[in-house]
Amino acid sequence: MPGIRPPAVAGMFYPADADELSRWVRTMLVEAEQDVPPMQNVKAIIAPHAGYVYSGPIAAHAFAALKEAAKRGDVHRIVLMGPAHTMPVIGIAAPAWDGFATPLGVVPVDTEARARIAALPQVHVDNAPHAREHALEVELPFIQTLFPDVPVLPLVVGETTPEEVAEVMEALDDGHTLFIISSDLSHYEPYERARMHDSITAKRIEALDYAHIGPHDACGVRPLSGLLYEARKRGWRPVLLDFRNSGDTAGDKSRVVGYGAWAFAA
Repeated sequence: MPGIRPPAVAGMFYPADADELSRWVRTMLVEAEQDVPPMQNVKAIIAPHAGYVYSGPIAAHAFAALKEAAKRGDVHRIVLMGPAHTMPVIGIAAPAWDGFATPLGVVPVDTEARARIAALPQVHVDNAPHAREHALEVELPFIQTLFPDVPVLPLVVGETTPEEVAEVMEALDDGHTLFIISSDLSHYEPYERARMHDSITAKRIEALDYAHIGPHDACGVRPLSGLLYEARKRGWRPVLLDFRNSGDTAGDKSRVVGYGAWAFAA
C-alpha cells in the first residue's frame, strides 16, 4: 500500500490544531480578498512557502485570485510544484503516496496524473524528496480550504530545464488544471537591498523572462522558470497581487526573505 504522507511541519510552519489552522487560513483569505479583484481564467499562481506568520498573508493573496474558479468548480486537477530543500534532486520527483495529510485531513494525490507523466525521462516516482519538504506542504491547507474535493499532484522540482518543466505542464493541462508554483524570492539580505533585488525579479517575472532569474533570486526558480516558459508560449498574463518580505510581516529587517504573489490568466 502506498499509504499517506504525514505532516512534516505542522506546529512549526503553521498551526497543528485543525480548528486554529482553519481560522488562520480563512482569516488570511478574507483579508486578502479585499485587495484582490475577481479574476477569470486563472491558469497558475505563484505563492511563497515560509511559515504562515511570515509569508501566509502574501500566499493568501495568490490563493484569493482563485475564489471565482473555486466557486464555479472550474478546477478538476491541481499540479503543485516547488523546490527541493531537504535533499538534491535530479529531474522531477512525484510521490508514491496516494495522499498527503495535514491537520485539515488528507489531500488525495492525483494518481491518474502521476501515471500520465511517469514515462517522461525527467520524472521519477520517489517519496524521499517529499518526506520532509515544507514548500509543498504549506500550500495544502489553502488548497483544502478552497478546493476540498480536487486531487493534487505534488511535484518536487530539482535540476531541470524550463522546457522539461513545461513539458510536464503540457502533459497535464486538460483545460481544467490549475498550476501552483511554490517559491520565495531573495534570502537574508538587508531590507532595502532585498526590496531592490526582489523588484528586479518581479519585473522579470512579469516580462516572462525565464532566462534571467537564478537561484539567488528565487528559491523555486526551476518550477517558476518552467511556468514563465509555458506562460510565454500560451499567452498567459501575470498579475502581481502582493509584494512584501519578512521585514514587513514578522521578521528582523536586517535579514529578510522576499515574497511575491502572482496570478497568471489566459
